[in-house]
Amino acid sequence: MEIDGVRVHGESGQPVLLLPGGAEACDGFFPGLVEGLVADPGCRVIVHDRPGTGTAADGTLAGAADHLSTLIDRLGCGPVVVVGQSLGGAVGVLLARDHPDQVAGLVLLDPTVINEPRTCAVLERMTRVLGTAAAVPGLRSVLARLLRASVVRSTRRQRLRPDCEAAHLRMANLDIPMLARAVRGITELSRGFREADLPRVPSVVVTADRKPDTAMRRGHTRLAAALGGEVVCWPGATHGVHLDHPDETLATVRDLVTRVSSPA
Repeated sequence: MEIDGVRVHGESGQPVLLLPGGAEACDGFFPGLVEGLVADPGCRVIVHDRPGTGTAADGTLAGAADHLSTLIDRLGCGPVVVVGQSLGGAVGVLLARDHPDQVAGLVLLDPTVINEPRTCAVLERMTRVLGTAAAVPGLRSVLARLLRASVVRSTRRQRLRPDCEAAHLRMANLDIPMLARAVRGITELSRGFREADLPRVPSVVVTADRKPDTAMRRGHTRLAAALGGEVVCWPGATHGVHLDHPDETLATVRDLVTRVSSPA
């Protein structure tokens, strides 16, 4: 079903809002998740490109939470369970902070650590440099070739499920300037972020299989504690945890939806 240009899969059940990482389009980003949630436990899954990502018009990271809140109101489907990966996870956290009544639960898949200002500053600086370089005609093709080669090598190493492999290979078409615009402002947002402002909400933070003393791991642990949720780490999980562990991702979202939907 399509409502005002937004696709909603499923006729009834707990609404689930999908938020892809980076500036990626939502369609096809989470292989098997839409179909799996519609089939069991029976959800309405919202597939939408927030402004500044995918096929949508320009938008800002700072305005993403308000935009999504307006969208949820317009669809009349709140509160939603948010499933967000990477930058989409950070947006989900901001939505929960700024519009807690709109969020029933969170599944954050190796989210960008909006609560780690230094990490966010490095991310914004790096994407700005790459975005500037990619805008130069000669460098654009070089960066595109390097990115494609890196993605292909990574895909071969991981031996992903066919639909997950296809989703991973689509990353080779990354629009670097668009990503830089999508990340713009994250440093300022992070510096103003306070974990104490987060609501207590059913949540799971899935962190990649990295060393416990990394800034990402520490940030994820603090986010989960502030939300009153739990941290999960699967052996061998990478930043693209929804692709290398799709079955576990689906099971985790199903479990959270069941918890949210069950009578107290």
